[in-house]
Amino acid sequence: MTEPNSTPPGAGQLPGAVLTGSADSTDAGAAEAARVGREVLDRAGTVVVGAEGALRLALAAVLAGGHVLFEDLPGLGKTLAAKTLAQALGLDFRRLQFTPDLLPSDVTGSSIFNPATREFEFRPGPVFAGLFLADEINRTSPKTQSALLEAMAEAQVSAEGTTLPLQRPFHVFATSNPIEFEGTYPLPEAQLDRFMVRLRFGYPGPGGEQAIIRRRITRRQDETQVASVITAEGLLRLQAVVESVGVDDDVIDYAVRLTAATRTHPAVEVGASPRGSQALVLLGRALAVLDGRAFVLPEDLKEGAVAVLAHRLTLTPSSWAQGVATEKVVRDVLADVPTPPTVHRG
Repeated sequence: MTEPNSTPPGAGQLPGAVLTGSADSTDAGAAEAARVGREVLDRAGTVVVGAEGALRLALAAVLAGGHVLFEDLPGLGKTLAAKTLAQALGLDFRRLQFTPDLLPSDVTGSSIFNPATREFEFRPGPVFAGLFLADEINRTSPKTQSALLEAMAEAQVSAEGTTLPLQRPFHVFATSNPIEFEGTYPLPEAQLDRFMVRLRFGYPGPGGEQAIIRRRITRRQDETQVASVITAEGLLRLQAVVESVGVDDDVIDYAVRLTAATRTHPAVEVGASPRGSQALVLLGRALAVLDGRAFVLPEDLKEGAVAVLAHRLTLTPSSWAQGVATEKVVRDVLADVPTPPTVHRG
């Protein structure tokens, strides 16, 4: 059913002790953050059907301060997922359809002459949002794609000699079609590396597809809406909870060994960079918090490994010609690299 886009009383409010840094407050903050995360996923699940795992990883990436790339076939809910998560998280949402003729200024903004003041005034582009959706990002030129690099890495935009900070929190969601290559520009490795995770939904099962149709009939309109669970300020506090989670040395070592193993895999020409191992640990912290834990287990890294590492790999020409998938390479690495003991020492 369609729900009003309102913020419930107390939305986004976490215990004040969350940011004190003590073990007890971190545990309490993780428990509260897990409750908020479940509510966000529950509300998003009322609109996006059959994508629980992908939504959980997308939410974890946001909590970890990262950006998300949805790469899948048309009509599987990529844009809908981004919009729904933005609504549930209380973020200002803006969407830009990327096309071959799009210019960098269409993303970042530009100066326009004001006849009344006889001065040029900068008009911010759609990237000045809490959650910016770059729809079909591979349909625009590398020049325009590069306009997002600074925003994604440093949360700022340099336009016409001026550097402007973006609002916090700031996240980029992008969609890409993996099968239509005519008129597209493949994302360069530097751009792909800026995305913490790459997610795919896949086709829903028969029951899920029926649910999609039934919910559309019940709504009596195409437009979907979910109520906000938290505010942008509340999301910042959730992200602070994730930042307070410590990580054992054994878990860090496991992340490094997983990433290093991608560089020596026979099917891989270029493996994941240190940014990949860092993203793996950061996402693992967010997944731990979503489970109500203030410590990270190797299983958290395993859950996010494919989404974090697969898009950072470059296959050898022979492997690519044979149809080897980078996801399979990561699964091979997960099977080969020994898992450390799952005993928390804190």
